[in-house]
Amino acid sequence: MIAVFAALHAVLYFISFGLWRNWAIYLESIEGIILGPEIGFFAALLGSGIARMSKPGDPFWMFGIIAEPTSVLIAGFLSRARWKPALAVYAVMLLAYFVHPFGSLLPLWTILDVLVGLLLIYPAARISRNLFTKDIKALSIALAIISFVCIATDSLVRIFLLIPCGLYTLFPGFFGTLEALQAVFVGAAIDSFIEDILVVIVSIVVGVPLIIAISKLNIVEKKSAKHP
Repeated sequence: MIAVFAALHAVLYFISFGLWRNWAIYLESIEGIILGPEIGFFAALLGSGIARMSKPGDPFWMFGIIAEPTSVLIAGFLSRARWKPALAVYAVMLLAYFVHPFGSLLPLWTILDVLVGLLLIYPAARISRNLFTKDIKALSIALAIISFVCIATDSLVRIFLLIPCGLYTLFPGFFGTLEALQAVFVGAAIDSFIEDILVVIVSIVVGVPLIIAISKLNIVEKKSAKHP
């Protein structure tokens, strides 16, 4: 399973085009739900690493190679009803962002999906028990919420690396001034909101039948943690 999902992760990176993130983001929530937080994290890290070593040239490679496994980790936590680690990750990264001088200067609406993701962490963990039922409607709702938190996590990690961690200084041609950084944030935020919607739709259309099929094989640990 690790090999399969790592390969899928890499292939989606190779064939992606369009918006500012690669297609591996559509796999993140399903990866975390099926494999769990620890194994899912390793599979995503392996897949994203292999993809970027096989197809070098992306100057922003360090963002995805960290954001993608972390998002899978959060999806895995939530699918096992472990909301506290997910909340801790959000708290640390958001606090670091708002403490940074740029955090108060950049438009707040550009991270609206991240803030909504923060609010959905506990509900996502509560409703995660429906991921392993035969009720397709309940499964779809649970998967949609977890997928949204997952893709918001991907955005949050990239923001954390860019601003609090200071990676914007490595790309003066893109982020040389605060005005340039604001322009990138606004443009990327619009693309990100579109991707949020697409990820939720894809997770329902592809993820629901996939999770049902894999659940029948009894290889998914359905109750690895007590639900709150």
